[in-house]
Amino acid sequence: MIEIELDGKKVEVTEGSMVMHAADKAGTYIPHFCYHKKLSIAANCRMCLVDVEKAPKPMPACATPVTQGMIVRTKSEKAIKAQQSVMEFLLINHPLDCPICDQGGECQLQDLAVGYGGSSSRYEEEKRVVFHKDVGPLISMEEMSRCIHCTRCVRFGQEVAGVMELGMTQRGEHSEIETFLGDSVDSELSGNMIDICPVGALTSKPFRYSARTWELSRRKSVSPHDSTGSNLIVQVKNNRVMRVVPLENEEVNECWIADRDRFSYEALNGPERLTQPMLKQGGQWHQVDWQTALEYVANGLKQIKADHGAQSIGTLVSPHSTLEELQLAAMLTRELGSDNIDYRLRNAEFTAFEGVRWLGTSIASLTQLQRALVVGSNLRKDHPLFAQRIRQAVRKGAALSVITSAGLMADRDAWAITVAQSTIVEADQWVEALAAVAAAIGKTNGATAPLAPQNEPDAAAQAIATSLLNGERKAILLGNAAAHHAQASSLLALANWIGAQTGATVGYLTEAANTVGAQLVGAFPKNGGLDAGRMLAAGSGLKAVLLLNTEPVFDSAAGAAAADVIGNAQMVVTLSPFKANLEFSDVLLPIAPFTETPGTFVNAEGRVQGFHAVVKPQGEARPAWKVLRVLANLLGLPGFAFESTADVLRTIGDNGSVPAHALNNATAANAVASSGAVAAPVVASIYQLDSIVRRAPSLQLTADARNASAAPARAEEALA
Repeated sequence: MIEIELDGKKVEVTEGSMVMHAADKAGTYIPHFCYHKKLSIAANCRMCLVDVEKAPKPMPACATPVTQGMIVRTKSEKAIKAQQSVMEFLLINHPLDCPICDQGGECQLQDLAVGYGGSSSRYEEEKRVVFHKDVGPLISMEEMSRCIHCTRCVRFGQEVAGVMELGMTQRGEHSEIETFLGDSVDSELSGNMIDICPVGALTSKPFRYSARTWELSRRKSVSPHDSTGSNLIVQVKNNRVMRVVPLENEEVNECWIADRDRFSYEALNGPERLTQPMLKQGGQWHQVDWQTALEYVANGLKQIKADHGAQSIGTLVSPHSTLEELQLAAMLTRELGSDNIDYRLRNAEFTAFEGVRWLGTSIASLTQLQRALVVGSNLRKDHPLFAQRIRQAVRKGAALSVITSAGLMADRDAWAITVAQSTIVEADQWVEALAAVAAAIGKTNGATAPLAPQNEPDAAAQAIATSLLNGERKAILLGNAAAHHAQASSLLALANWIGAQTGATVGYLTEAANTVGAQLVGAFPKNGGLDAGRMLAAGSGLKAVLLLNTEPVFDSAAGAAAADVIGNAQMVVTLSPFKANLEFSDVLLPIAPFTETPGTFVNAEGRVQGFHAVVKPQGEARPAWKVLRVLANLLGLPGFAFESTADVLRTIGDNGSVPAHALNNATAANAVASSGAVAAPVVASIYQLDSIVRRAPSLQLTADARNASAAPARAEEALA
C-alpha cells in the first residue's frame, strides 16, 4: 500500500494504482470522459487534469501512477483552470442541440459544462460536421458531430465484447469513429456502447425520440432470458416500458447486459400481445371473459380425467417462467393425479437425476479462472456475459479448451476469445473426444477412466488434459448443446471424473433464466410420468395439454412435429403473454410477462433473485400464478389458498443459494460409448431463445437473427 495526500486528506491505495483510483477510494470526484473503471486507460480526453506537487504542468489523474508521499490537489486554481481549458476545446465543435438530444438530462458533457464551461465561446470559425452512419438496427450513429473522441466505444469492443467493430480514422479535428468498410455493429453486447458513451453520439435506435429521461420512472427487475440473471433497471412512462438499462451488480452482470436483455422490451408493447382470454369455436377465435374461459378449461379437464384418466393430462412449462409459476403448474398437474410435467423441452435424453444441475461455481469466479474446458456450447451467443467473463480471464492468462462442433463455433474467431486447445467434431463424437481427454488424464494420474476411448488420445486430447492438470482455479463447463445431447449423462459422468482428477469444478452453463429453479420445484416427471420427449412424440396418448409460457414448435426438440402431436389432443390450453400456438390451441389465457408480475428467478449459480411488477398488466392479462391458483380452485384442488407470491415461495422450502454438493454427480456406470449417429442437439439461436425475444422487432433485424431460423408466423396472419 502507498499513502498519498489528496486535497489535504491521507489516502492509502494499492501500489500501481492511478490518482483516479485514489480519488474514487476517497470519495473525491474528478471530472472525466474517457476514463471508465472497466476499460483500459486511454488518457485522451484530458478532462481529469489535476495539480500534482512538483509536476511542471497539470497531470491526467487517470494515467498518473501514485507514488509514496505524493501530494495531489484536484480543486486548486491550477487544476480548475486546466479543466476549464479542456472543456473549452471540447465544446469548440460540439453542436448546440441539447434540446433535441436523446442524451439530454443524463449527459456527462452537459453536466460538466455547467461547472467548467464558459458562458460564451471565443471560437467564431465554422464548426465541423460529421455525416451520420448506419450501423444496424440497435445503435444510432446519426449525430456523430457530438462525438468527443473519448474512444470508450472502441475500447469496449476490443476489451469487453472482444470484437473491434468501431475504430477511429483520420487525425485531429477530422477524426471520426466509424465501422470498418461501412459494416454494421453486430456484437451481442453492442448496446453497452450506448451506456458508456458520455455524450449523445451513440444512442438507442429503438428508444430514439420516444421520451426524455426526466419523464421516466425507474424500477429494478431481473432478465428473463439467459441464465445470467442480469439485474435491470426498467424505465417506465405512462404504464409503458420505454427503455431497459443495466443495474450494476458485480457478482452477476457487473455493469453490462446483453442486447436481448436491453431491447426485448419492444415485444411487450407489440401488436401480438394477448390482452383478452380467447376460445376457439368452429375454427374461429372469440374473445371471452375470464370466468367463461377458466370454467371451460376446468370443466374440460374434469371431463377428460373422468373419461381417459389423469395420465391423459400433460403440462409443458417454459424454464423462462418464474419460480412461483413453475411451482403452481407442478402442484396443479400432480393434484390432478398426473406426473406428466416437464420443462426440458429441447432435451434428447431424460435420465433420472438427483440434486440440481447448475454452474458448479459462482459467476464472478469465471473471471478468475486459470483453466477452463467448455463442452458443447456456442458460448458467445448462448451466454454473452459468461463469455465476457471468460474473455477477461483469458486476457489475464487463462487457457481455454473447447470440445464442440463446427456449427457451434463457425470459425476460430467466432467466440472472440483466444482458444488454446480445441477439438472440433460433430456431436456424435463428443463422448469419444471427452473420453480421450479422460484417458490422457488417467494415464498421467495412474487412474482408470470411466470409459475407454476407441482410439488412443490424439495430440488435441493430450493438450487439453495437460492444460487441466496445471493451474489452480479450473472449471469444466457443459453448454446448452451438452445438456440437450442424446448422451448428456455420459458427458456429465466423464466431466465429473475429469473434475475429480484435476480439481476442477463441474457444472452446466444452463439455458434459461430459471432452468435451475425448474429443477428446484420439481417441474419434471418424478413418479413414472411422461417426459417432454414422450409427450411430444406420436402416440403419447395425451388428451389435454397445458402450455405455460411456451411454444413447442419453437421451444422443443420436436419442432414442427409438435403441432401435429399436440393438435391431436381434445383440449389444448395456452397460457402466454402473446397470441401463440394459435394453430392447435383451444383456449388462450393472457398472462403477464416479467415486467407485469412479481416473481423469482434462480440463475445458473443458484442465486435466488426476486423482482416486482414494474407496470400494470395490459388489458385483461393476469399474473400466471394467479391464473393457476384460480384454475386449481375451480377444479376443487386442495392447497391453493395463496394470497401472494411469497406464500407460494414458502411451499418450495429452502430458498437459499444452491449448495456446492447439489450438482448431479452421475456415476461412471452411466457413461456409454457413442454408438451410431447421434442427432445434433437442438439449441436455440440467440434471438430465438424465448417468446419475448422472438417478437422484438429490432432484435429480429440484427445479423444474428437473419442468420438464424425464421421467426414464428405473425399472430395476425394466423388469426386471419
